[in-house]
Amino acid sequence: MPSSPCQGKPGQIGARPGRKRPRVQLIALQYAPAWEDKTRSHQLVESMLAEIKPDPGALVVLPEMGDTGWSFNLESVLSGDSPGWASETAQTHGIHLQVGYAEPGPDGKAYNCTVIARPDGSLGPVYRKMHPFSYGWEGEHFAGGDVVVVDRLEQAVVCPTICYDLRFPELYRHAALGGAEVMTVIASWPGVRAAHWRALAIARAIENQAFVVATNRTGSDPSFDYTGGSIIISPHGEVLAEGGEDPGAITAEFDRVEMENWRKKFPAIGDARADLLGGSSEHA
Repeated sequence: MPSSPCQGKPGQIGARPGRKRPRVQLIALQYAPAWEDKTRSHQLVESMLAEIKPDPGALVVLPEMGDTGWSFNLESVLSGDSPGWASETAQTHGIHLQVGYAEPGPDGKAYNCTVIARPDGSLGPVYRKMHPFSYGWEGEHFAGGDVVVVDRLEQAVVCPTICYDLRFPELYRHAALGGAEVMTVIASWPGVRAAHWRALAIARAIENQAFVVATNRTGSDPSFDYTGGSIIISPHGEVLAEGGEDPGAITAEFDRVEMENWRKKFPAIGDARADLLGGSSEHA
């Protein structure tokens, strides 16, 4: 891991939050992406957003590669402008919208990416999945990123991550030391390992004393069956909301004061040894 592993994007809506007490709606939106069909997938998300009517400024988190499914057909997944669609959709609904998509990478590969679109249409820093899923041959088609992103929204500081990343706690600890308050996980996590998904998401919240919003897809693709199970967890490790196997939205609320009070009362993050991570504790 590089010596300065985190990046953020100050300014615009991404300025460092003040001391006010925001109560931000957190939404995990789970569904089955239309396989390699961005138009149909985008239409599905738009219809779900119109139905649930998120609060202004809400953070809505979609699944990994939520417009094509977890496909290795790079010609298909690299087509179109997914961030542009996210920007327009975020503006339409006045929300923060985190999307998963692919972008060109080195040596004929792609990057598995996520970005948060703001209510004004601007985009935050792009996070590129650091841990391609070697067990599922993802590394043969997608290159790994090398930067942990800490995205400073107006109401919350968010660390976006992707699926297999969830098994690597050092990523999240770097983010927590960089100021992350909400850790998001967008996923295509197969149902056969659903118990791992739930346990690891809760562990990331407990050990970093942060909110976790983990969105998993539903349905099936040519390789796997998925059972949803999207989950939102408090800094105490309390499950605030949890989805089943069907498409839909789960919601909870981010409260910075609740998180800060817990970190002061039980100062585990303050006791963390950044030097044991092998990198710097300096963050953008």
